[in-house]
Amino acid sequence: MTPDAATRTTRLRVRYADTDQMGVVYYANYLVWFEVGRTEWLRQTGWSYREMEEDGVALPVIEAHCEYRQPLRYDDEVVIATRAVLVTPVRIRFEYEVTRAGDGTLSAQGHTVHAAVDAAGKPCRLPVRVRELLA
Repeated sequence: MTPDAATRTTRLRVRYADTDQMGVVYYANYLVWFEVGRTEWLRQTGWSYREMEEDGVALPVIEAHCEYRQPLRYDDEVVIATRAVLVTPVRIRFEYEVTRAGDGTLSAQGHTVHAAVDAAGKPCRLPVRVRELLA
């Protein structure tokens, strides 16, 4: 992923609870980290998921994909690079790269696609402030 204005990074440390019996990060935790990345992406733009939902817009996941490259282990420091891409006025795609902070080794990459819905669960346009960030 080439960093640009729509890319934000988040750091975390692998907890013992994140690992499996083989001592590597359990595969499903990457999807949790993707959520951390996109939540922090929005917060770093000056708006939180909570505020967006209070304004009547939610972003449910309608597609998720992850490719695993190299394992991470307990106590590794992790960098999640998250980039948002406007797909349509009602859909947004977040792309992720998870790397080991110490040496930059790519551990996983993937994406999620989200549809904007109103409080009744009906499709709606993404908020103007989100679309402006990606224009």
